[in-house]
Amino acid sequence: MTSKPVAMAARRERTVRAAVEQGLLGPDQPVVGLLDVAGIRAAAAELRAAFEEVVPPGTPVLHAFAVKAAALVPVLRLLADEGLGCEVASPGELALARAAGVTPDRIVLDSPAKTPAELREALDLGIALNADNPQELDRLGVLVGHRADPPAPLGLRINPQVGGGSIDAMSTATATSKFGVALQDPGAREWVVRTFTERPWLTRLHAHVGSQGCPLELMAAGIRAAYELAEEINGAVGRQQIDALDIGGGLPVNFASDEITPSYREYAQLLRTTVPGLFDGRYKLVTEFGRSLLAKSGLVLARVEYAKSAGGRPIAVTHAGAQLATRTVFAPEAWPLRVLAYDAEGRPKAETGDGQVPQDIAGPCCFAGDLVARDRPLPELAAGDLVGLLDTGAYYFSNHFAYNSLPRPGVYGFDATGDQVRFATVREPQTVDEIVAESGAAHALGLSRLR
Repeated sequence: MTSKPVAMAARRERTVRAAVEQGLLGPDQPVVGLLDVAGIRAAAAELRAAFEEVVPPGTPVLHAFAVKAAALVPVLRLLADEGLGCEVASPGELALARAAGVTPDRIVLDSPAKTPAELREALDLGIALNADNPQELDRLGVLVGHRADPPAPLGLRINPQVGGGSIDAMSTATATSKFGVALQDPGAREWVVRTFTERPWLTRLHAHVGSQGCPLELMAAGIRAAYELAEEINGAVGRQQIDALDIGGGLPVNFASDEITPSYREYAQLLRTTVPGLFDGRYKLVTEFGRSLLAKSGLVLARVEYAKSAGGRPIAVTHAGAQLATRTVFAPEAWPLRVLAYDAEGRPKAETGDGQVPQDIAGPCCFAGDLVARDRPLPELAAGDLVGLLDTGAYYFSNHFAYNSLPRPGVYGFDATGDQVRFATVREPQTVDEIVAESGAAHALGLSRLR
């Protein structure tokens, strides 16, 4: 294990104990989300450094964090402080980015279903956006009019159709993906070139190929296809109309250990080898990484409410299940999580020798499949112990599944680099009153009054 994973594990161990001591977790708050601020800062720095190595000095590069991965204003503000912008895909995500103080020139709007109002707002604010399809381009044409210089950078998303990874639901560059213009469909490439020649206000190409389960070589092949198309378009119009390439994000995350692999540097170097012209200074670059910036810095900590057995197998019933680890519960082969065992004081339980017992780690949701780990060898858990779900910094905290009206847990950032562990609130725990209000309490008699 390299020094970075060792340091990460050491910070995590100190933080679990501190979370118990400082009352963030207990009988009344049985589940909590924790974010390692030092880990997030380090990931952002590594991303910037990786592309600084391959991009000529002075070439504009915007690293726009994919807000869907952690739709939490304090997280977006922290990343903005580290030099990152935001990639948003809905009015809500745009509002979060603006609430975090991210300026319009550092925001990119992507979505396959933008309304006319969303398009108009982006243009009015000067936010870059990537159109998804011909009908959306027609809408943009009406809004832009005959201006050669629109108020915001406008691009087109293409699907290079280079194939998918090991998780079908996450693959965005398959032959039938819902995203972008399918470049290899009959007549599509010619249509794209003609579209750019007819619309001088289109100045960007966007291709997002990667996601969890995608090999880096596949991602690089998709970016090469986008670059080659940009060169063809610029040649057809006789000038560099396309001046920026949005290469998306999607760097996979290693969920098997604390090792951070693949790295941003590995990917950037592969891109330089595969698409050298991308880095000759002629094109501005935009990236849209999400999961890879946050996943390793997150920890879900949950109390074991009961320990029982069924059919001879021990079951630890905890407060972290499908409401937090939705993908893990419903697609465990694609989204497995590591689990650590702690005692009630937050101290690691022994993980060697005869102490390892295969057991299920169950959540609180009222359906049988609510398991975040099945038959997992762990120190035998007892009521009052704690479990830690690792690598949960992206998606697990801000994409809550409100099954059984379970509340969203509190989320806290931590700094464990000094003598003491310090915490800062990211999101307060949801209250029962807030759940009732969200569920229409103000309209309780609405249906009864209908005749």
